[in-house]
Amino acid sequence: MNSRAGWIFGSAIAYLLAALLLPWAGSGPISLSRVIGKAAPDYGIFVQLRVSRTLLGLLAGGALALTGSLFQSMLRDSLATPYTLGVSAGAALGAVLTFVFDLDRLLGFPATWIGAMCGATAVLSIVAGASWRQGRLSGVHLLLSGIALNSICTAFILLIDGLVRDRRSFSITQWLLGSVDSVSFSALWVFGALVLIASSVVISQARGWNLMAVGDTWAASRGADLRRLTLTGYCCGSVLTAGAIALTGPIGFVGLIVPHLVRSRISPDNRVLMPCCFLLGGVLLAACDAIGRAVLAPAELPAGAVMALIGGPYLVWLVRRRF
Repeated sequence: MNSRAGWIFGSAIAYLLAALLLPWAGSGPISLSRVIGKAAPDYGIFVQLRVSRTLLGLLAGGALALTGSLFQSMLRDSLATPYTLGVSAGAALGAVLTFVFDLDRLLGFPATWIGAMCGATAVLSIVAGASWRQGRLSGVHLLLSGIALNSICTAFILLIDGLVRDRRSFSITQWLLGSVDSVSFSALWVFGALVLIASSVVISQARGWNLMAVGDTWAASRGADLRRLTLTGYCCGSVLTAGAIALTGPIGFVGLIVPHLVRSRISPDNRVLMPCCFLLGGVLLAACDAIGRAVLAPAELPAGAVMALIGGPYLVWLVRRRF
């Protein structure tokens, strides 16, 4: 087994172990014999609460980390994250609007995901339209437009939260903290299928992302279709980000920490980087959720808060090291 396959295999083993072990972490002990015997309440707590949120953490963390590695390769900036292009803020704004208009109750099904996807698509369309120059997308214009749209969407979210004064304000505030909560398995199946399709498309284009990471001129001279790669990358990245945010709320730093560590410690080759980012990003977010369940038991600390406590100091260290 070569080193590339070895790293991917090792990351897959860590992902599998996280799926098997992390559901057992929590505010109270769970009896293995009672779970096997499907005895209440242990079986219900284990399957409906802990297993579902562990799987959500594995999928959402993988999606955010993979998107981070994708944007970093496309923009050739190791500090780029799913938040860089405003996609995350757009998805968050779309989801917040579903809370304001209480669309879950009006439509009869969870509308947060639809709102997040619409918000991400709208922001991506605006950013792409503002960045289109001479038949192709400009990375610099994308970055600047994304930062501007991120600020605008954040301002609208704060304005909405300030105007709403009932239970919806509490729901918005709780959701904006970012947390990995239990969801239905039907939602997990849909999200898992979405992540599988988008991730497969991204990882299958790893050679193209390697060429773009060097430079557009280099990539074009090697036969890469820059327009197709750019549109594919931003569309898949937006889908992955919006899907994750719709179910967990905005959770930062996963798309920054994991790609940077994998690139510096394992390999900058996207054929290794991207699969490892997906697998290890899922492990990191699911582990943060498990820590949040156990550290202040019986209270819980949101996974977004745990991730911020880890990612904030890391970002300061990274910026100090680079500059």
